[in-house]
Amino acid sequence: MDTPKLLVVMQLILNILHNHMIIVLLALSISMNYYLLKNFNIAQAVVITFGAYLSYLLLYSFHQPLYIAIIIAIILSVSIGLLSELFIFKQMRNRKLPSFAFLVASIGLYTILQNCISLYFGDDTKSLNIGEIAVGHQIFGAYITTVQIFTIAVSAFVFIGMYLLYNYTTLGKQIRAVSENAEFATIYGISSNKIILIVTAVSSALAAIAGILYAYDTNLTPTMGFNLLLYGIVAMIIGGVGSFRGLLLGSLLLASAQNLVAYYLDTKWMDAATYIILIAFLLWKPLGFSGKKLKKVEI
Repeated sequence: MDTPKLLVVMQLILNILHNHMIIVLLALSISMNYYLLKNFNIAQAVVITFGAYLSYLLLYSFHQPLYIAIIIAIILSVSIGLLSELFIFKQMRNRKLPSFAFLVASIGLYTILQNCISLYFGDDTKSLNIGEIAVGHQIFGAYITTVQIFTIAVSAFVFIGMYLLYNYTTLGKQIRAVSENAEFATIYGISSNKIILIVTAVSSALAAIAGILYAYDTNLTPTMGFNLLLYGIVAMIIGGVGSFRGLLLGSLLLASAQNLVAYYLDTKWMDAATYIILIAFLLWKPLGFSGKKLKKVEI
């Protein structure tokens, strides 16, 4: 392979790795909610967007240090997720409404909150990183920025932490038990309402982190969260619900397809490639890479 082609391959690998880790965070956030509640929460897209915009507000309007702005933004984003759960989705579960009602309610909530963001911040594109543009670090001739390296490191750390929590802690076992049979878990003293709140908080924090990392590398728009949410949902579906290995593989496949299509065709085809992969898996491998249904969990 000649040098120019090798540089292209290395750059694609670095780009795919970065996108892969962002999508892993998104898929993990969505998977946690779906694994427990068996509903897609479209309003999670607003949590992704709020994390980025709250960081922007704290950085440039309130002049907070970067790490303080990010911490406060994550906490406030988690609060939005918890308030939505307590005052909307919990009340709907108490009334035993069908899954379709949850989907419609989450779409409505997303629309309201997304428009609130547009009204306050405007629809123009904003940037979290307004400093001087850095060339980045060179690896075998390809370039990767400090923000991208930080994104990969944070995402990997969070993913490993969540894997250990799910598989080797009492809380992880309780989450799996409530997911399988909430009423049966209650007999053993496990509060399903408490577990749902914990999972909502954690998944909201993951969504906010993903939004902040993505926005810091690119830009902010009020609708950014919806596209990112869809990427996470697609990665979860093709990876298989409840499978950490599947989430990694699904996110890698999606990131690879998007970057290859962007390079060889055009960035306009990235979303098309995403949904082509989704349709293919729904038709020929509906259980995703995991290839098996969720197993029951002993308490």
